[in-house]
Amino acid sequence: MRYDLTQIQTWIPAGSKVLDLGCGDGEFLRQLQEERNVNGTGLELDPGNLIAAVSRGINVVQQDMDLGLGNFPDGSFDLVVMAHALQVLHRPHRVLEDMVRIGREAIVTFPNFGHWRCRLSLGLQGRMPVSDTLPYSWYDTPNIHFCTVKDFEALCKQLNIEIIDQDIVAGSGAGWLARIMPNLFGVTAIYRIRAQA
Repeated sequence: MRYDLTQIQTWIPAGSKVLDLGCGDGEFLRQLQEERNVNGTGLELDPGNLIAAVSRGINVVQQDMDLGLGNFPDGSFDLVVMAHALQVLHRPHRVLEDMVRIGREAIVTFPNFGHWRCRLSLGLQGRMPVSDTLPYSWYDTPNIHFCTVKDFEALCKQLNIEIIDQDIVAGSGAGWLARIMPNLFGVTAIYRIRAQA
C-alpha cells in the first residue's frame, strides 16, 4: 500500500464514519472497514472503478465531485478523505470547502510539484517531469492543477481551513530533509484539515 494511505489509516479512529472521495476500486475503503471498523461510503465517477468497488461490498455514489457535494449535509461524516485526486480537479478550492463542511475533519494527499526533481527537470531539461510518482507525459496527464506544499497551505489559509497535522513522503534517503524543507524534498504531501472555528 502507498505510504500516504498507510498514514491516512493511522489518522482515522476506529468506528468512524468516512467518505472517500475518488475511492477508485474501493480497495482502501474495504481495508478501512476490515481493519478500522469504519462505516464507509465511496464517491467515484469512473464506471469500471465503480463496479469494482461495489463488487468489494463498498457503498458507492457515482458522482463528479467537481460539480459539488451539495447532496451531503453539513457534518454528515467524521472524516472525508481524498487521496491523490486534488490535482485532477477543475475546482479544487470548492471541493476542499465542501470536504470541511461535510466532515468534522478531512484528509488530503497530493503529489508535491515543488519537489526538487520536478524543479530540476524543468530547470535543466526544460521539460515537464515524468517519474514513478508522476508517470504521465504532459499531453496525457490527468493532472490539471499543479500544486506545491506552499500553494496548498496558502489556499487553506485563504479558505479559513485549519491544518491540524501534516506528513510528507520523501524520496529515498531524504526523510529528514523533507521534515525541514517539505516543499523542496517532499514527494507526496498528506494533510489533516478542518474548518476554522
